[in-house]
Amino acid sequence: MADWNTQVIDEFRASAGQVGGNFEGSPLLLLHTTGAKSGAERVHPLMYDQQGEDIIVFASYAGADKDPAWYRNLLANPNAKVEIGTETVDVVARTASPQERARIWPQWKQRYPGFQEYEDKTDREIPVVVLTRA
Repeated sequence: MADWNTQVIDEFRASAGQVGGNFEGSPLLLLHTTGAKSGAERVHPLMYDQQGEDIIVFASYAGADKDPAWYRNLLANPNAKVEIGTETVDVVARTASPQERARIWPQWKQRYPGFQEYEDKTDREIPVVVLTRA
């Protein structure tokens, strides 16, 4: 997985945020988190949605039965950065409220049906994360 992420990150940076393959035509960002245990910076390519000033990401982990490491990192250290296109911005992360999730998640699954497949694979509720510019 690390090699695949590295390839996506390199392509993202070389092409001002445009990536082909599985992500072609999809909104993609690079999320920088601080490791919950290690304290080291981690970079994660993620699909996102822009809602007003907020950036929304989804902790689907391809339908795995546990939350992705980047989500656990944000719970421990909510201050993060995102790269969108050629811009890097500081953000503060929080898990969407139940009301926000009830509005955002169904819309996202409708736009990107693969996320419905992820939801169907797991018993956990996939967290919706709101990133607010710091």
